[in-house]
Amino acid sequence: MFSMSRLILFNKPYGVITQFSSDGKHATLKEFIPLPGVYPAGRLDTDSEGLLILTDDGPLQHRISDPRHKLPKTYWAQVEGIPDEAALESLRRGVDLGDFVTLPAEARLIEEPTGLWPRTPPVRFRKQIPTSWIELVIREGKNRQVRRMTAKVGFPTLRLIRHRIGDWTLTGLAQGEWREITLA
Repeated sequence: MFSMSRLILFNKPYGVITQFSSDGKHATLKEFIPLPGVYPAGRLDTDSEGLLILTDDGPLQHRISDPRHKLPKTYWAQVEGIPDEAALESLRRGVDLGDFVTLPAEARLIEEPTGLWPRTPPVRFRKQIPTSWIELVIREGKNRQVRRMTAKVGFPTLRLIRHRIGDWTLTGLAQGEWREITLA
């Protein structure tokens, strides 16, 4: 009996850990996805939101999460301040974070994404400091990489949402919702 691989797209809320077992402090995937035998392909920090892919297919899980396959990952970062062209160009060239230099990224200022859900808890705003949104596309995914990159060029990330991994996007998924994709 041949069975198809399962692929789940999940819009992970802020504060949820990307595992099924409890750490005693945070909500887990088990509270949102009642499916046995699927596992996250990669991670998304507890304080980040957005697209998480889960699958029951080990080789597919590896292909999605392994940096050698360089699947582009698109992030929307709300940052403190308004990055100038020099900051964006630094992100495009690659940023020296001390322990490694990032690969060149695609980086551009964008309007606040339409249809964005409110974050709970809300981002802390400072009246004197404007915020803006950057779309960043990276092909690696080291620990807290996007946050470290924006901070290094002088614009700390306040809110981080992963919108896309490869061809898969959050489009049509409300926060906390998941959808199963049929693989051809």
